[in-house]
Amino acid sequence: MNYHWNWRIFWEPAPNGTGNYLDMLLSGLVLTIETAICAWIIALAFGAVVGVMRTLPSKTASSVGFAYVEFFRNMPLLVQLFIWFFVLPELLPHGSGLWLKQIPNAPFYTAAIGIGLFMSARVAEQTRAGINSLPRGQKLAATALGLTTAQAYRYVLLPMAFRIIMPPLTSEFLSTIKNTSVAITIGLIELTGEARAMQEFSFQVFEAFTGATVLYLLINVVVVIAMRFLERALAVPGYIGGK
Repeated sequence: MNYHWNWRIFWEPAPNGTGNYLDMLLSGLVLTIETAICAWIIALAFGAVVGVMRTLPSKTASSVGFAYVEFFRNMPLLVQLFIWFFVLPELLPHGSGLWLKQIPNAPFYTAAIGIGLFMSARVAEQTRAGINSLPRGQKLAATALGLTTAQAYRYVLLPMAFRIIMPPLTSEFLSTIKNTSVAITIGLIELTGEARAMQEFSFQVFEAFTGATVLYLLINVVVVIAMRFLERALAVPGYIGGK
């Protein structure tokens, strides 16, 4: 049986009443971008804190940071999303669990938080590596100036560390965008979900997922170009990317 190619399927009306099939994919792309941005904000916030904890002289802080990283980094993302979406409401008191189940757009919030926490472990390791790569004299100089530990990290160590690790952070952001496709398993109809719905409606499986692939490539290219400009703007002479 020969496959019937139909590239004009993108401009045919979609059965769900949202326009044509291309509109379906674009709406999924928007949701993918929104989820990725929210997840990336969470990943940066938690990753920076945990990364700093792993470089502090306190053994307690370092151990807590290590446990956090190992927990989120070594458990598959799919399992984590299932835990947050299906298991957590059952473990909470009945009222709290029922409230979680009835939250509007629960798959979106679960995906953003779950992917954000998963990626935060990777960002934490990048942050730790960036801080440890700095010359020891920078921290000593901050101490000599009378800065507290918190001030030394805020004004000296973290700004330099994030400039150094900007290239690997770009890769982590791209991974965050791609990881949003896993959220289809908890009911989030993002780009992959819309492509799957398109092939179920039209039976044009190759066209549907080719369209999704092109959109993923386009958004990734935009992110890479934007981050390249940011890397050049923040590059420190004598360090990675500096001239």
